[in-house]
Amino acid sequence: MAHVSPAERRPQLIKAAIDLMTREGVAAGSTRAIAAELGVAQATVHYTFGTKEDLYQAVMDRITTDLIARVEQAAPEGAGFEETVAALTGALWRTLSEPATNHQLLIELTMFALRTPRLSEARQAHYRRMTEVTAQLVTETAVRTGHELAQPAETVARFVLSGFDGLTMQRLCLPDEAAERVGLRGLVSATVALAGGRLNLVDVPVD
Repeated sequence: MAHVSPAERRPQLIKAAIDLMTREGVAAGSTRAIAAELGVAQATVHYTFGTKEDLYQAVMDRITTDLIARVEQAAPEGAGFEETVAALTGALWRTLSEPATNHQLLIELTMFALRTPRLSEARQAHYRRMTEVTAQLVTETAVRTGHELAQPAETVARFVLSGFDGLTMQRLCLPDEAAERVGLRGLVSATVALAGGRLNLVDVPVD
């Protein structure tokens, strides 16, 4: 059998892990099962990645990269600030129902990472990257449309992503298409209002 270098094997194992865990869940993603999915020895997984957690981090990185690319491609040319925010939010929302994006698996891995100390860096890296990319898109859209931001771009990004996460969990746990559409429209409207300084921010007693 021809030798396959680690550089060639990495994407193969990542795809095998994604295919297996999308089909059977994160709990089924042992190194033995992932190796069997690809038809290689279990030692190949450890030789290529070191640990299962390293492989999981690579899986999260791959899915995150694919999601970001999908959303960035949806940015409309010549559109206004509100229309652009709506288009980008809609593109991210559609990934939930597109099996090829593996968005649900990314959510499952993120929850798994909360209980796995060795994956804390991967979890933080995912959210940091999503926030940075979203903030960049907000900044670029504001500059292009002459829209002055009343809040830092990162604050706007964290706001829209936190709202999106909440709507996502509603979609996965208690789906209601009509309510989801209203929620998405409300999220976009609130994001645009926050970015433009038109959202009335009420003090909340949290201490």
